[in-house]
Amino acid sequence: MNNTVIRRLRTEWPLHFLLLPGVLVTLAYHYGPTLGIVMAFQKFQPILGFFKSKWVGMRNFEYVFHLPGFEQVLWNTLIISFFKILFGLAIPLALALLLNEVRKTWFQRLIQTSVFLPFFLSWTVLGGVLFEIFTLRGPVNGLLSSIGVDPIMFMGSNGWFRGILVGSDVWKGMGYNMIIFLAAIVGINPSLYEAAEVDGAGKWKQMLHITLPGMMPIIILLSTLSIGNILNAGFEQILLLYNPVVYRGSDVIDTFVYRLGLFDRQYGPAAAVGLFKSGISLLLVSLSYFMAYRFSRYRIF
Repeated sequence: MNNTVIRRLRTEWPLHFLLLPGVLVTLAYHYGPTLGIVMAFQKFQPILGFFKSKWVGMRNFEYVFHLPGFEQVLWNTLIISFFKILFGLAIPLALALLLNEVRKTWFQRLIQTSVFLPFFLSWTVLGGVLFEIFTLRGPVNGLLSSIGVDPIMFMGSNGWFRGILVGSDVWKGMGYNMIIFLAAIVGINPSLYEAAEVDGAGKWKQMLHITLPGMMPIIILLSTLSIGNILNAGFEQILLLYNPVVYRGSDVIDTFVYRLGLFDRQYGPAAAVGLFKSGISLLLVSLSYFMAYRFSRYRIF
């Protein structure tokens, strides 16, 4: 360690000391629990602990992959995540393009605030709101009854429940993504629009030939980075909203691990599923990071 580094440490040690609580919390709650990965290869029994539980190798993985319903769980995870990513990018993009054409500043701010508000609410609050809206005696069924349609059990139907999961997730997050797209629009050179107006281009052609190409790097970046979340279908949201009636259409990997580990007390297989998901997610995140650098020159390291 050279003299420059030692001198900086002597003068800046209070700043480094402030990092200590954050480092300890990260080690205790983020890196410490990863030691539990060893359960994926054991017939884990809490009374015996990590050191005395029987080592079973890959049997937990074989057991999980042959469980009835695991393929359905994997399919649910992929299909729910896919539609969340698709609509979670397309709808905020459309909103940002439309809002960019509004010339009343007060109206723009009103829409931005209204759309952004659900992002700050927890799924516990939003879950209660959704139950009230879609219950048999809720406003949606009341509206359907007024036009002669029989009430629908939205929260007890596998088909409708998936739509509610995707729609509510898009509703909660679209304000955040819309702000990102609006920021990308602001970064486009205004002289391009002035030149287009001189050439006689209308609003529609300006959007097609200036706004969308100017936003393309951020669209590609968000799309590629979202690939890494294809196995994260939303644990908290689904856990709070679903019930045994809709397990077939909404049970995803995270909720499957939760029930397998805590309710069935099969700790080893539950850890094996979690490790399987983490491994696939690591590959997808690496792939999305590579693609983000390949197409938009985005990199963290």
